[in-house]
Amino acid sequence: MSDRVEHSTSVAAASGDAEPHGPSTVGLRDAKLGGWYREDSGELFRGMPIGGDDVVVDVGCGAGVNSVFCARHGARVYAIDREPQVIREVRARLSVEGSGTHTALVSDANPLPLDEGMATRVICTEVLQHVDDPRQMLAELVRVGASGALYLLSVPGALQEGLQEKVLPPAYREQPGGALRVIGRDEFAQWVGEAGLVLVEQTQHGFFWSIWWALFWGCQVELYDPAHPVLDHWTAAWQALLDMPQGRRLKQQLDEFMPISQIIVARKP
Repeated sequence: MSDRVEHSTSVAAASGDAEPHGPSTVGLRDAKLGGWYREDSGELFRGMPIGGDDVVVDVGCGAGVNSVFCARHGARVYAIDREPQVIREVRARLSVEGSGTHTALVSDANPLPLDEGMATRVICTEVLQHVDDPRQMLAELVRVGASGALYLLSVPGALQEGLQEKVLPPAYREQPGGALRVIGRDEFAQWVGEAGLVLVEQTQHGFFWSIWWALFWGCQVELYDPAHPVLDHWTAAWQALLDMPQGRRLKQQLDEFMPISQIIVARKP
């Protein structure tokens, strides 16, 4: 995942002991309203149910939020990332939090060290914008999926990438990985279709985080302690918006306008 989206997802999904009005708690509420982390139905994202019969491949697993959700719902999970330290940490998390069997592998996914047609669920969130050849990556994802497998794919929203570029500190922009490929909505759908997958849903999520991150850079605080009145006020404003009778509709409209993340659920024929 990209730094911004992975952090946004991680703090939202792991907010059990967070402050009740902090960004992680509000972010989790926002994520669930957007279709993520449906514990009752076992859906990682709407239309992506996870169960004990599933074999899940999570490519570019990052902090392991999605892998842990799937393992907790009984799936056989293969968590894959190119960073050895990330995989060590994910392996430890899966051992503690997961109920299904799991394997954590170091790989750049070119190719994936997995057999053809072995997965019933394939996850690749916030990865395609980083790789040299996104189409080749998609081909690998399709290769390891079984017939009928469901795919959960996402990339950063194009408009918010332009916003972040305006406010990113020069030092961050110059770091390795600071520059990302910007992928448009139509281009994203075209790539997925050309790879041989059938789109089930194309949607978007996270206007809250798009603005939060733009303000974060301006506030010049540390990520491990992002306390600042501006960030606190924005978080409180978003919580108040969600409490409004028309809040969910307004959230949907704003998510469509400038999401932190574009999302596709697809199926392999």
